[in-house]
Amino acid sequence: MLIRCGYDISFAAETPTPMMAMLSVHPSRHRDLATPHRLTTTPEVPMYDYLDAFGNTCTRLIVPAGGITLSCDFVVEDSGLPDRQSPDAVQHAVEDLPDDILVYLLGSRYCETDRLSDTAWSLFGHVAPGWARVEAIVAWAHNRIKFGYPHARATRTAWDAHQEQVGVCRDFAHLAVTLCRCMNIPARYCTGYLGDIRVAPIDAAMDFSAWFDVYLGGEWHTFDARHNTPRIGRILMARGRDATDTALTTAFGPATLSSFAVHSDEVDTADLTAR
Repeated sequence: MLIRCGYDISFAAETPTPMMAMLSVHPSRHRDLATPHRLTTTPEVPMYDYLDAFGNTCTRLIVPAGGITLSCDFVVEDSGLPDRQSPDAVQHAVEDLPDDILVYLLGSRYCETDRLSDTAWSLFGHVAPGWARVEAIVAWAHNRIKFGYPHARATRTAWDAHQEQVGVCRDFAHLAVTLCRCMNIPARYCTGYLGDIRVAPIDAAMDFSAWFDVYLGGEWHTFDARHNTPRIGRILMARGRDATDTALTTAFGPATLSSFAVHSDEVDTADLTAR
């Protein structure tokens, strides 16, 4: 299938403000691009990209006095298949994990494994290790938190989400990631596009989405505590330990978000040819 994705995001600023943006498609999806992918700005400003330690594309720029709009619009090919299910995927003993995977067992800014370890073992210690344990964690996090955009708060951690029982998709992901790590299952946070493709649409503006991967059976597998069901059309942008590593934008000074619009919709070949 073909999916058209993009955004228009505007910031107001009174003085020139350096910014880092993680708004590009992840390099692992570059081969799937059906049209050019290019971040543009209004007004035009110099920009350059680099790859961070997690393999994400980061864009550096300076928001000029008066503000800026960041825009992108592209089409990407997707398998059209829901998230792969691998119920036989096994959980590795910690001593058998590859060195570069160990970081995804550690606590991080939004994932306080020390505060949730006892809770995790009391809830999931009796569940068979591996896929079944992750499914149990996802279901529990899905039911623990009430979703709502008014509940969004940039400082909410996994512990806060567990206590407050409200949040948005990043809070579901942070809680599930933390509980997995507490159970010695490597987990990493992911962000990207997830449109309402072949599911009932919701009465809310399109937004970016957060989900997570776990390392089982020698490879990474996708899970989604917000939706708790396999979905079609995930287009990865960034991944890391938590939202600190994958922030859409980071301003190094006063820059205020003034407008935000995201799209991710299935299109057919005829639509693409007509563009």
